[in-house]
Amino acid sequence: MEEMLLPLGEERDSRAWVGPLVSSVVTVVAGFFALAVLGFSAMACDSCSGEKAHGFDASISTALMVLKVGFLGPAGLLVAAWGLPWERRKAGQRALLALTAPLAVVVLFVACMAMVRWP
Repeated sequence: MEEMLLPLGEERDSRAWVGPLVSSVVTVVAGFFALAVLGFSAMACDSCSGEKAHGFDASISTALMVLKVGFLGPAGLLVAAWGLPWERRKAGQRALLALTAPLAVVVLFVACMAMVRWP
């Protein structure tokens, strides 16, 4: 049988799945951690009353909604990392997308924590 040769740079990368897999695990764990921390932060103003409590409750609920909707960004980055062709020439793009997904969760978490009006 004749061996089929692919053009240069289009060889199949046998380890293309490693970056997206590690990124998926780290992103899911970081997302769960961010959601848990922000969710438990709602108890920070249990003893507050009056206008301070209303302002805190409104800001924490807005931050939680932004966090939940914002998870679409890292999820899209993961889909893009998994969806790239498994060729060696796409390894750099795949690694960049895989690295950006967990970093997007961290940036999203910091932004949501900054949105909250702490008592």
